[in-house]
Amino acid sequence: MNQQLINLMADMQEEETIELVKKLVGQGTDPNTILDDARAAMEIVGQRFEKCEYFIPDLMMAGEILKGISEIVKPLLKADSASAKKGKVLVGTVAGDIHDIGKDIVTFMLDVNGYDVMDIGIDVPVDIFVRKIEDFRPQVVGLSGFLTLAFDSMKKTVEALENAGLRDGLKIMIGGGQMDEEVRKYVKADAYGKDAVAAVSLCKEWIGA
Repeated sequence: MNQQLINLMADMQEEETIELVKKLVGQGTDPNTILDDARAAMEIVGQRFEKCEYFIPDLMMAGEILKGISEIVKPLLKADSASAKKGKVLVGTVAGDIHDIGKDIVTFMLDVNGYDVMDIGIDVPVDIFVRKIEDFRPQVVGLSGFLTLAFDSMKKTVEALENAGLRDGLKIMIGGGQMDEEVRKYVKADAYGKDAVAAVSLCKEWIGA
């Protein structure tokens, strides 16, 4: 664990974080160790957000730093074969909602924990969810949404998967700003996850660690 890297990232020091990551890579540091530190920093960012010490712009900045680290480190992990992946997870922000910060963090966390993740983006229509799930055949689907209007979009997406015969054996989790257990019941999802750590825990529970 590199506490300096964790602190720099958690404190939103973008340039210093990226410089340190490049230095660590140059020194031959295990890329998985760097990703673990980035994950730890994101957990701190999430905690600060919950305490109202950080706000939405801070989450956006953290997301940008995360992307920068990923661009440096991911090429070093290309040797990992798809067969070594623990399972498939499809993630997307539902129709009418364009928020992607939480979704991006979930995608990153699942990826570094060894899952084969397909991120299909934001404002995703129901029919696209259905088609992508038919093609990708994931064990878990993550529906993301920040706004209250996402409730109905999630409900319609789950219903469409049922109508397409894709619901049996498929685990669906929801997450985002306004989501809670009551919304989960309304949209008929299997679980609600309050953050990216919860999303990883659910996938470990459903398709293995």
